[in-house]
Amino acid sequence: MQTNLRGRDLITTQEWTKDEIDTIIELAMDLKRARAVGREHSYLRDKVLGMLFFFSSTRTRASFEAGIAQLGGHGAFIDSVTTQISHGDTAREIGEIYGRYFDGIAIRQCDWGVGNAYIREVAAASRVPVLNMQCDIYHPFQILADLLTIIEKKGDPRGKTIAVSWAYASSYQKPLSVPQDLILLMGRYGMNVRLVHPPEYALMPEIVDQARENARRAGGSFQIMDNMDDGFAGADIVYPKSWGCWLTTEDTATSATIGHKYTDWIADERRMALAQSDAIYMHCLPADRNIEVTDALLDGPQSVVYDEAENRLHVQKAVMALTMR
Repeated sequence: MQTNLRGRDLITTQEWTKDEIDTIIELAMDLKRARAVGREHSYLRDKVLGMLFFFSSTRTRASFEAGIAQLGGHGAFIDSVTTQISHGDTAREIGEIYGRYFDGIAIRQCDWGVGNAYIREVAAASRVPVLNMQCDIYHPFQILADLLTIIEKKGDPRGKTIAVSWAYASSYQKPLSVPQDLILLMGRYGMNVRLVHPPEYALMPEIVDQARENARRAGGSFQIMDNMDDGFAGADIVYPKSWGCWLTTEDTATSATIGHKYTDWIADERRMALAQSDAIYMHCLPADRNIEVTDALLDGPQSVVYDEAENRLHVQKAVMALTMR
């Protein structure tokens, strides 16, 4: 366990060692037990987390607000639209000023080509830890929750096969951050990672190269596939979700036209039956029901989506406790 994480930013798990990530998971498990039995754990009494949102949220805001409160601190919700951030406050100014008001700054900024750069600019100017609640490239807290869930449900991840598959959704052109962070972190734990998508839905080449190298170093494997059935076949974990074709087009109308070619990329009971009999279905939520995934699968016995959502709370508390104390 690492004990020298005070003041650290968490923008991507790629910048944390595996030992440091193991520390997050170990502490998250302990905090989960503490909450289950009512054990006091107010490690951040009187600390304040500034939570800056450029995009709306359900799980992210609720889990961070609940988490900092359970640690004895307070979460301050800040909407970019209703503050001077929308009228001229720069990223550097936010880092300098909020870094003096708060004990930690958490940011959700998913604009393509903007989000990660904005978070890093704030972090460069801040004297307190900056936490990435999701950007255009990474979603570290979701993926830490996913890792914790896999360990709870499947034991040692090493040698397990995960299918990170694109699925059709009609709602909007979603960020690449979840699949990109999944292929990065799961490979570091020795998993056999399958990235499955139609040709127009490629991920960032530099991320794919890092994921392949992560898997090689950890003794796992990395494979790109273009058939959803093949991706599910024999998998231990399936994680089908929609993401945008950002590297093909940034135009919403064009992306919708492309997506309509692949409406049959849906996670359903037939495809789930291709995986291992004890395979688990994962999704970060929200999902487009009966478009991206059937109700029967999402609400069925192999789905772990609610445990996965709960684990956001515990990994976030662990990182806050480690970095903001």
